[in-house]
Amino acid sequence: MKATWTTLTSFPPAIRLLVVNQLGVNVGFYMLLPYLAGYLRDDIGLSATLVGLVLGVRNLSQQGLFLVGGSAADRLGARGVIIAGCGLRAVGFAVFAVGGSLPALLAASVLTGLAGALFNPAVRAYLAEAAPERRAEAFALFNVFASAGALLGPLLGSALLLVDFRAAAIGATVVFAALTVAQLLVLPPHPVTRSGQSVGRDWREALTDGRFLAFTVALSALFALQTQLYLVLPVQAEAAAGTALAVAALFVVSTVVTLVWQVRLTGWLRQRGSRGVSIAAGSAVAGLGFLLPLLPVTGPPPVRALPTLVAALALAVGVMMAQPFVLELVPGFARDGLTGTYFGVFYLASGVVAALATTAVGRFMQTGGQPDGAAQGVPAGAWLLCAGLGLACGAAVWALHRRGLLAPRTVPTTAGKAAR
Repeated sequence: MKATWTTLTSFPPAIRLLVVNQLGVNVGFYMLLPYLAGYLRDDIGLSATLVGLVLGVRNLSQQGLFLVGGSAADRLGARGVIIAGCGLRAVGFAVFAVGGSLPALLAASVLTGLAGALFNPAVRAYLAEAAPERRAEAFALFNVFASAGALLGPLLGSALLLVDFRAAAIGATVVFAALTVAQLLVLPPHPVTRSGQSVGRDWREALTDGRFLAFTVALSALFALQTQLYLVLPVQAEAAAGTALAVAALFVVSTVVTLVWQVRLTGWLRQRGSRGVSIAAGSAVAGLGFLLPLLPVTGPPPVRALPTLVAALALAVGVMMAQPFVLELVPGFARDGLTGTYFGVFYLASGVVAALATTAVGRFMQTGGQPDGAAQGVPAGAWLLCAGLGLACGAAVWALHRRGLLAPRTVPTTAGKAAR
């Protein structure tokens, strides 16, 4: 943790604010969202279909509008879009707190989804442009504080649920309102560089950038693996151990490892290898981890859950190895004035692939077929699919690296991009 603190204090105040701000963003988000489905079903009395509709609208509003949020950051300035995103999420969570009708719940879902679509590309674009020579370090810190928030949020939310769901919603609203005010007061404006063309041409430029699209498609598989921390890993852990405490252990292990080692690992990899190699190796490590639950295990429940716990650890390590360098490279493909747009395309594609992959994994989970001696739970096909995604991602990134198709470290000028 000392290395994390030292690295954090070495950055200017704007970056420190955004990194710590991500802690608050995830605290507020995870105070509410993990408990929303249960509230809609048990307290509001919605059918399973309507619960799925409300949650689906939120997800579609966010994933489908990432490109809009990225373009807004490029055109209007990342600072204003970040503030607008946090403010909208505060409003959306407030509507969840006071509204119980289906129209109100759908409106809250749209607002919270749109908020994420605005905030996520904008904050990454701001970090990338504010620290062009230290992007990997900035994004490593970003990952540390995001992970801490994702752990603290559900704990605070569960405590507020002892009162009721509305208390959790009000708590999340207060968090985002405070973040909005803090950014208004402290976050400095960042210069806006115009692309010199229409929004449509911006989108076409990003969507027809072959090298960037190849990189994006390859890394979307790693993004899909990250979502399995909420699907196959907790299902398997609870089935093997026979208790929901095993699920909590997955999140604690992943978070603690990230908090302690992310900054050190990023610095070590940065000094000893290329970014492409680190991303490829991290993707492979994450993928290979999903083979561990297939191993035959015997013994008491905690022992049977151990392969799943180690798989979660391998996923965390793989993401730690790859993610800061992925986020460092994304803006390197973009010319001046298109950083937010490129982040928007990256997260839009990653969200689509993650949804498709999760659907495929879900189908495999219904088929059965564990090897003899393996802990019962998730079928073998789901684990093999996840492992294949990680290995395919690693192989694709390695091929791009070997062919010299990955972006440079620093933010290129327009002339610099033309010269590559």
